[in-house]
Amino acid sequence: MKPGRIALFFAAVIAALAIACALFPRDGITVAGHEFYLPGVPPSSTGEAQPAPLFTPTVAVEEPADHALAITPDQPDLPSSASDTLLLSLPLPDGISPADCYVTDTGGARFWLPDSTFFDSFWAAAEQARSHDRIVRIMHYGDSQIEMDRISCRLRTYMQRTFGGGGPGMLPFRTIIPTYAVRQYGSGALTHLSSFGDSTVTRSPGNYGPMMQCFRLSGSANVTLREASKKGVDDRVKRFSDISLVYNNRGATLSATLADRTNKRFLPQQADSTGIGRLRWHLDTTSAHLVVSVSGNAELYALTLDNGPGVAVDNIPMRGCSGQQFTLVPADRLAQAYAQFDVGLIILQFGGNSMPYLRDEKAIVKYCTSIGRQIDHVRRTCPKAKVLFIGPSDMSTRVRGQLQTYPQLPVVVDSLAATALRHGAAYWSIYHAMGGHNSMLQWKRDGLAGEDYVHFTTRGADLMGDRLSQALAESYRRYSLRRKLAFHEPSNN
Repeated sequence: MKPGRIALFFAAVIAALAIACALFPRDGITVAGHEFYLPGVPPSSTGEAQPAPLFTPTVAVEEPADHALAITPDQPDLPSSASDTLLLSLPLPDGISPADCYVTDTGGARFWLPDSTFFDSFWAAAEQARSHDRIVRIMHYGDSQIEMDRISCRLRTYMQRTFGGGGPGMLPFRTIIPTYAVRQYGSGALTHLSSFGDSTVTRSPGNYGPMMQCFRLSGSANVTLREASKKGVDDRVKRFSDISLVYNNRGATLSATLADRTNKRFLPQQADSTGIGRLRWHLDTTSAHLVVSVSGNAELYALTLDNGPGVAVDNIPMRGCSGQQFTLVPADRLAQAYAQFDVGLIILQFGGNSMPYLRDEKAIVKYCTSIGRQIDHVRRTCPKAKVLFIGPSDMSTRVRGQLQTYPQLPVVVDSLAATALRHGAAYWSIYHAMGGHNSMLQWKRDGLAGEDYVHFTTRGADLMGDRLSQALAESYRRYSLRRKLAFHEPSNN
């Protein structure tokens, strides 16, 4: 074909496309439930809004608002004149009046609370832990955003510096995902059972324990536990003095030996009764190198590595989960497992994995209804613990060629907050703490989020963990202030 005809052909194609783009409905068309768009021609001189231009040299990204919060390492304190409580603009649960519904706000990191004293019993327990020789636990469940001890590690540092305690907390008997908090190597006659994960994971009806997973022991096995090697890990995590093994014994005898390699001691124990129980070891001198050897027929629910009275923070990641696994464990069994510990606070951090599928009101209502059941189940099985739900962060997707916040995400955040309140839990919004709409774009630019515009980098997770800690620190400050004011109130007599 002659060059002139080739040029004429391309010119005709371009002209046809230009005409189609100009005439195609600006809001797209819907065919069989799917929306279709054509890019627009460049904006006219009148400045009339158009869809994305037909010729764009790079992928378009909608500009974020000025989210200074996203790159500020330290949260400012509230001015002294700021109100202690802000009314929610969300649907309120039955029986809760606007006067009882609070948002504590610390530079954008806020809690939605059923009432202003919601966390008081937890703060009282944390304060008394050392004097009462208690280990008060915070169990932090979440999806892949918290894997490798991310976010939890910063919360642990704040809690243990404030209230005492040490060690990395609760762990599976054998490592599934490596963690910054401890080095762990397990082997032996173990079968991994999990309520989450892909189809290669073995399921077991209700036999998962407090970590929503466990290892079935049918013979002998051992695990080696050593201090964390990652730089920057808080020193309180690196030593252990209070160790325990939580199990569901199915045989006559479950034998376990703790070998303290640091101090060269061997401490055997055994459980002769069947059912859920806990073997405990207390070391007079802390250790940084342990080996736990077991033999018998049991489900091994969890190991705990703590150090003295205070607060323990457990990192329990559940990759790919949307937070709907808790009701898979029968209430009586989960209650027995929780009863082995002194649990003061349970954090449920979920929603991100469901976000791409929550495209309409019906899907959002269905998901929030399920989350409400999970909260009820957890509260019923661990009645002394407060429950805090943490919803999804800002997440970006392409809408008409532009990267921007998932269209339904703000509605999901509000709906989850209302669900948490309706079911007696508090809510903390990572979405708001990041800066709100399109803040993920800024976090990505600042190196705080990954290439998927969903997950935080290590630096971003550390920052978010600090923001959660700062929000809790503000809650504790207000609790302490109320206590002081109540103490100094004049008597009516």
